[in-house]
Amino acid sequence: MEDIPLSALFGALIFLLLLSAFFSSSETGLMTLNRYRLRHLARANHPGAKRAQKLLERPDRLIGLILLGNNFVNVLASAITTVIALRLGGEPAIAVGAGVLTLAILIFAEVTPKTLAALHPERVAFPAAFIYGPLLRVLYPLVWVVNVIANGLLRLIKVYPQDSTTDALSQEELRTVVLEAGAMIPKRHQAMLLNIIDLETVTVEDIMVPRKEITGVDLEDDWDDVIRQITASQYTRLPVYRNSIDHVVGFIHLRRVLPLMMRNALDMETLEELIREPVFIPENTPLNRQLLHFQRERRRIGLVIDEYGDIQGLATLEDILEEVVGEFTTDPSTSIRDYTPEEDGSFLVNGTVTIRELNRSLQMELPTDGPKTLNGMVLEYLEHIPEPGTSLLLSGYPVDIVQTKGNLVKTLRVHASQRRPVSEDQQ
Repeated sequence: MEDIPLSALFGALIFLLLLSAFFSSSETGLMTLNRYRLRHLARANHPGAKRAQKLLERPDRLIGLILLGNNFVNVLASAITTVIALRLGGEPAIAVGAGVLTLAILIFAEVTPKTLAALHPERVAFPAAFIYGPLLRVLYPLVWVVNVIANGLLRLIKVYPQDSTTDALSQEELRTVVLEAGAMIPKRHQAMLLNIIDLETVTVEDIMVPRKEITGVDLEDDWDDVIRQITASQYTRLPVYRNSIDHVVGFIHLRRVLPLMMRNALDMETLEELIREPVFIPENTPLNRQLLHFQRERRRIGLVIDEYGDIQGLATLEDILEEVVGEFTTDPSTSIRDYTPEEDGSFLVNGTVTIRELNRSLQMELPTDGPKTLNGMVLEYLEHIPEPGTSLLLSGYPVDIVQTKGNLVKTLRVHASQRRPVSEDQQ
């Protein structure tokens, strides 16, 4: 070593620091790669991604290889630093050399390259993967020995590196991924994806048409009344019952009924032959499951029942799809009935409107884990039937009682754009 020029030793030391920086940055880059993006790029035949994915199948081997190389480089750098210190200042200079080397490794071989790799993992990891593949084959015996010892120690604490790990995301984690996608996903598509994720937590009870709003055909009425009910209907599918919805017979599709009416070929017997048996849906059925059921059974409408078998409402395929894409069919009469804009920016709202529909239509954030309708929320909050003129805050939104009828809050004025900070008693 004494015959080697100092310039050569300094050159070797700089080279070793660069190698150490390579090992440190590549370790961080490979370990911080987005696994889902990596799989996507690998399926697209990206050569760097494919090699990186193969290396990460056994992270114990990869880490063993990187640390083996990094520690060897750092030890060799320490030995060269000692030689340089002895030649420049004798034994007292060894401590100084150790301190300088530690600072150099910390700055140039650890913090800086690892920060770069953490910020741009793909730029570092993919080129490094081309080097680690052949290097692993060359140093495999050493890496194998290190892994055998390390994995043996891990087995003592019931950890098995060979076991495949899953990167499955929870529902909330998936929501976070969609929300953080930013400009990569348009706002409209982002909202649709979030709605799809929420289908599992929303039940048919949340989106059904309430029982008292169900319109249908009563077979016990006079024939003229039956014809009038059919021709005046705003819907293509109608429930058919006897005396009340509790005695439902089935559903009719107006596409099959109206042609017969046009030919004067429709009578009660023919109408009964066109009736299709009803579908009953438990009220706690998640929307994703009901959507699949509609698809499997080739049905688009069903009656919602409670645990006692009593009919609570009606749910359609369109109602479920609107939970995903928003309102795509508009019933003008319903819109006018449920929401009336005022000059001051408030809305006159029908008390029977559902909370989910209110949130969707007026861009509000009322809680959906309690009462299903605005009337129910007001009654739960006040615990009595309010008098007209009563004002209150629902989750921070100013609400005025305009009209009551019996035990029902019929009309309310909602200031949807004037939300205030929410206290605990307003939840």
